Amino acid sequence: MSKDRLIYLPLGGAGEIGMNAYVFGYGPPGKERLILVDMGVTFPDMDGAPGVDLILPDISWLAARVDRLEAIFITHAHEDHIGALALMWPQLGKKKVYARRFTATIGRLKLEEAGLPVDAVVTVEPRPATVTAGPFKVQFVPVSHSIPESSGLIIDTPAGRIVHSGDFKIDRTPVVGEGWDDAMWAGIAAEAPVKVLTCDSTNVFSNHPGRSEATLAEPLAKLISEAPGMFVATTFGSNVARLKTLAQAGRAADRSICVLGRSMKRMLAASEEAGVLNGFPRIVTPEEALEIPRRNLMLLVTGSQGERRAASAALSRGKYLGFEMRQGDSFLFSSRTIPGNERSVIHIWNAFSEMGVTVHDDTDGLYHVSGHANRPDLEHVHRTLLPDMLIPVHGEHRHLTEHVRIATEAGIAGMVATNGMMLNLTGDVPVVAERIETGRVYLDGSVQIGAMDGVVRDRIRMALNGHVLVTVILDEKDQPMGEPWVEIMGLTDRGRGDRLLNETLESDLADWMGRAGRKTLKDDGKMDEEIRKVVRQVTMEEIGKKPEVTVVVSRLIEE
Repeated sequence: MSKDRLIYLPLGGAGEIGMNAYVFGYGPPGKERLILVDMGVTFPDMDGAPGVDLILPDISWLAARVDRLEAIFITHAHEDHIGALALMWPQLGKKKVYARRFTATIGRLKLEEAGLPVDAVVTVEPRPATVTAGPFKVQFVPVSHSIPESSGLIIDTPAGRIVHSGDFKIDRTPVVGEGWDDAMWAGIAAEAPVKVLTCDSTNVFSNHPGRSEATLAEPLAKLISEAPGMFVATTFGSNVARLKTLAQAGRAADRSICVLGRSMKRMLAASEEAGVLNGFPRIVTPEEALEIPRRNLMLLVTGSQGERRAASAALSRGKYLGFEMRQGDSFLFSSRTIPGNERSVIHIWNAFSEMGVTVHDDTDGLYHVSGHANRPDLEHVHRTLLPDMLIPVHGEHRHLTEHVRIATEAGIAGMVATNGMMLNLTGDVPVVAERIETGRVYLDGSVQIGAMDGVVRDRIRMALNGHVLVTVILDEKDQPMGEPWVEIMGLTDRGRGDRLLNETLESDLADWMGRAGRKTLKDDGKMDEEIRKVVRQVTMEEIGKKPEVTVVVSRLIEE
């Protein structure tokens, strides 16, 4: 009997939506050969990670075992699946990265921008083309999603077949890209028993069957044709099918199409380069668009999630590249607001409302369809593949739990595995093999920092409580030279009795220093500790805050 085992370890994307990174392994325990599926990011919010640019999965476990890593596979080009490629790839032994044509195009752009070799990304054709990576044989299977050339993966191993769904929906008429093919998936199940299905769980709580992208054409055409002024629409820049539907509806309404936003232009260009986009109406330049009557103009803009630097937000603040919204214009959010982004989107909505702009969103379900499978569609896939085991991925804990529940009711062995939980999939049911310490890494400017490094924690503390800088100068005999100097940031400048806070602090610190013994004044560490106590006590009494405190002690040296 073989002592080799088949393992699965999520490093990101399990117990959260975003930051996808999944490890599969096969071989002797502790010596398994490994592959990585996806290298995604998630986006920070100001409450939990102020000032941070991106959040990445902690891949230190995999980086420490990079000699066992065979290859990297990317299912599709959404940022939560490919966004960390250029940031993580150098830490992973510069292994080959396999992806389909459109995804590979985006991957190479990311590596090129980072000054990394683009030939690390290998373009793979869909099934039956097969990539052999150690004990794994991997095929890319076309699925419908909200970005071109999305793929599930067939991962064949000596212990059995794994089907990794990737992000998908059942859409037989997706406008751009391949439609869902029931016969192909039934053939996959008939070809070899599916031991494990690792499956998208995002929409497990949606009880109605998912709708096709094609169903949006008619209501969008009606909305755009009836709008009296300039029409502006935003959606995810990667949703090329939606952009095509919107643009075609705009042209049918005798509107010229102008695209604003770097990421959207980049996706359209990559789609054309990869050969997945055709029939897109002619795009006019911003300069040309400014000469077109408003009733005959349609703008496609970035910023569907309220991103502050995107075109939507810029328009809500006033002018952007010469364009401005006016009373009688229309603005459409042809997208779903990701939880956590509601405040930013509503802020833009209110700004447009004050301008007299009519704003539309997907409240009535006419102008957006999800890119993820709803519960009936997930159950259809379960019945088609008949896996021995189901491991839910791509969802918060509640999504994973519900997905396991419906699988279990159908007689499929399931288990919730969150980030860092390694499962042994060798037997008939999943078993927890071990738990790996994992977490998050922040991209802060151009530097990667650990979530536990304290940088973001200190930033949050300063944001909540303000900051006080105290400078003290001592002479050669460790005696104060004048009063301490205090600067405050992020705090009100006046306390009780309308006294200036910095002057109150300077006075109280001077009193303390006058009482302090020489032993304390000679010890920088003791000085730091005591000054912090005084500052926090005084500010608490004066304004009800305990700020972060930085103490600088300068000493004159005897010559």
